[in-house]
Amino acid sequence: MLNIGCHLSISGGYAQMGRTAEKIGANTFAYFTRNPRGGGKPSPDPDDMAALCTFLEEHAFKPLVAHAPYTLNLCSDKPNVREFAESTMKEDLSLLEALPGNYYNFHPGCHMRQGMDAGIHMISDALNRIMTPDSHTVMLLETMAGKGSEVGGRFEEIRAILDRLDLKDKFGVCLDTCHVFDAGYDIKGGLDSVLEMFDRSIGLSRLRAVHLNDSKNQIGSHKDRHEKIGQGNIGLEALTRVITHPSLRTLPFILETPNELDGYQSEITLLRDAFEKHSC
Repeated sequence: MLNIGCHLSISGGYAQMGRTAEKIGANTFAYFTRNPRGGGKPSPDPDDMAALCTFLEEHAFKPLVAHAPYTLNLCSDKPNVREFAESTMKEDLSLLEALPGNYYNFHPGCHMRQGMDAGIHMISDALNRIMTPDSHTVMLLETMAGKGSEVGGRFEEIRAILDRLDLKDKFGVCLDTCHVFDAGYDIKGGLDSVLEMFDRSIGLSRLRAVHLNDSKNQIGSHKDRHEKIGQGNIGLEALTRVITHPSLRTLPFILETPNELDGYQSEITLLRDAFEKHSC
């Protein structure tokens, strides 16, 4: 079975997200832990979170992929920005203890002309302070498009961060198909080769989730602009190879395409059909 979902709004509460996901044919989903462009601390209802836990278990959902706000930057050139990112992520991990066994995905950050090595060191040092041995959440570093001073546009940059972490079993990677394509990895014409590079650099055992997106841009553009499935430069055929690849097919796939809920439902149906046809 294909494990697939999309980003859902938390505005209606936690249990409502589970019901919405089931309604559109999803068996996993993502949500922002707080305003993606802000960062005010949420105050969730513990009973609501417990209700979601029960719902996920009863309906055999796969791990969820909570997403940190976009505004967080662990390697900013401004100390207050770094401190805010670190404290926010600590708060989020604390909240996620009410939903144990899921993932917390984040963008590594932008080094702001301080240099890639400096960025890698600041990110890994912060993560060593954030993560605790008793956490029931695995943090996922997301592969990036390499736009501007982004850290994570190359697999080797992700590996360099992972190598400096103390609690390595508490960290993994989320591969974004649009991001890696825009970064120059040819998942359309050479998926096997890209996954071999990933395995050599990072290790496929560390890959825990996939953001499944088409791209508005040509390969190597470094622009990071998502497109609906089958309407971009990666295409449905190539993305079908992603979801059916033996090294990927059991992972949770999260859609981040420019859609409303009905569009996500259509894409989930489209991809489930493609997955089943390939499996026959």
